Amino acid sequence: MAVFNHSEFDSHEQVVFCADAETGLKAIIAVHSTALGPAVGGCRLWDYASDEAALNDVLRLSRGMTYKNAMAGLPLGGGKSVIIGDAKKIKSEALFRAFGRMVHRLSGSYYSAEDVNITTGDIMIVNKETPFVAGLEGKSGNPAPFTALGTYRGIKAAAKHKFGSDSLEGKTIAVQGLGSVGFYLCEHLHKEGARLVVTDINKEAVQRAVTLFGATAVELDAIYAVDADVYAPCALGATLNDETIPQLKARIVAGCANNQLQQARHGEILRQKGILYAPDYVINAGGIINVAFEMRPEGYSEQESTAKVMAIYDTLINIFERADADNQPTSVVADLMAQEIIRRGKTL
Repeated sequence: MAVFNHSEFDSHEQVVFCADAETGLKAIIAVHSTALGPAVGGCRLWDYASDEAALNDVLRLSRGMTYKNAMAGLPLGGGKSVIIGDAKKIKSEALFRAFGRMVHRLSGSYYSAEDVNITTGDIMIVNKETPFVAGLEGKSGNPAPFTALGTYRGIKAAAKHKFGSDSLEGKTIAVQGLGSVGFYLCEHLHKEGARLVVTDINKEAVQRAVTLFGATAVELDAIYAVDADVYAPCALGATLNDETIPQLKARIVAGCANNQLQQARHGEILRQKGILYAPDYVINAGGIINVAFEMRPEGYSEQESTAKVMAIYDTLINIFERADADNQPTSVVADLMAQEIIRRGKTL
């Protein structure tokens, strides 16, 4: 299994493989960059098909966190962790305490938080072994509502740039994934009067959306070809690829999933098709912004955190305008802007 020569390695500072025989813990912690501050990124628990798939995911996610934190204007670097296994079978206090001990060995170069299949309660257990966690109960708490708010604001920014108005009333939005963030996002969209088309592997979540929001349900693979104004990927990554992009009828792609482009070249393919893409690590930064406000010496402020999350709108408008001016994909422009911020941080 390649590491240093891995296609996604991208000069990671640390990649730590963690195992604990007593609890069955198998995890990977990736620290991409600490140029702007300690690396911060959530822990994902997933039943990966292979160790190679887990490594690929954590490397991509870690790099994405570096760029996400830079573009959000946070004094934080980027990192991520994954725990390998079936969340329904392996979760235990002992396992999360073992993971906490692994995090603690990094001496504060990496802070963990919630991600897929990891709850605030799970992080509270990790916190019993290490202070290097964020998103704790009684502080900033669950980041999902803030991620959803930022994504909602990002969709409005994309609508403003593409349609000339940021009103979503009457717009059809195809939401792929009704997890915690996706469902909160649907609440915002429904409240504004958008028409929702939804899909998820969790049929109960789909039925809730149909009942509460009057959403139209479609099968998993049918979401791409929906006659929608916006396609909002809110599940796992790589849903924008050679098979799905030709099916898209939406003129905007804007959602809260990480690593939405299967490969970097897919950003250019979207541009050529006239589809406006909101770079994932910019639009979905609301959760980490809220977590960052918990980590400040002066303490957490929900009001200040919310204001910064709302500003994702302006960041995306800047990216869209620069992409038009430079005749470049928005994904490339966002990367260049993040790299500029990181370089400046290294010289301070």
